[in-house]
Amino acid sequence: MLITDTHTHLYSEAFDEDRSLMIKRALDLGVKRFFIPAIDASYTQAMMTLESNFPDHIYLMMGLHPTSVKENYREELEHVEEQLAQRHFYAIGEIGIDLYWDKSTLAIQKIAFKHQIQLAKQYKLPIVIHCRDAFDEIFEVLEEEKSDNLFGIFHCFTGNLDQAQKALSFNMKLGIGGVVTFKNGGLDQFINQIPLEHIVLETDSPYLAPKPYRGKRNESAYIIKVLEKLSELYQLPQEKIAEITTQNSKDIFGV
Repeated sequence: MLITDTHTHLYSEAFDEDRSLMIKRALDLGVKRFFIPAIDASYTQAMMTLESNFPDHIYLMMGLHPTSVKENYREELEHVEEQLAQRHFYAIGEIGIDLYWDKSTLAIQKIAFKHQIQLAKQYKLPIVIHCRDAFDEIFEVLEEEKSDNLFGIFHCFTGNLDQAQKALSFNMKLGIGGVVTFKNGGLDQFINQIPLEHIVLETDSPYLAPKPYRGKRNESAYIIKVLEKLSELYQLPQEKIAEITTQNSKDIFGV
């Protein structure tokens, strides 16, 4: 069984004590493909090191995370542009709008989001969207930027059925992680109404661990719990869900 974790921060400081062991646990369970989102320039070197240590399994993205959009956001966007010009990345991400932590930066978050969508179009890459308390704002930008060559993943999707269908209308797949296992997460109430062709699996490690690890550090091996839950909800074998969602990831990332 080949499983793809489409969103995992394996370079995070949370893994500094046991990174290799943690990755081995995932590999042993069949999680062989790890897609790594960027946050800001301060993490670029750690991402490159991760890639050089596990070259057969690591796929890097480049982008500026919305919570890192601060006064110096133009410098950060220049860094993104420089990196994209130097080498290949598999997506522009994670990018988007986050109004949970700081509403005061909405205007510059929108500027950064739109700019990076335009970079994705230029480089013919998918986008990986971070959306927290910001569905309306995200959809507004996607409406302005929509085109046949804009596509990607709505990472850590936590919206309702209407929002899911709206996201799909913008050529986005839904990144489903630990929240689908939460008792009051809401996703389990409708996700099986979304065809599996629109779903990819993710952990968002070290965040949002699934049951029974909720509240603890998440890791890519725990994607098995997401797979188990989706198998139950879709009434399909885990192998079939792994196969379809991995193929979806290949369609998105081109690898």
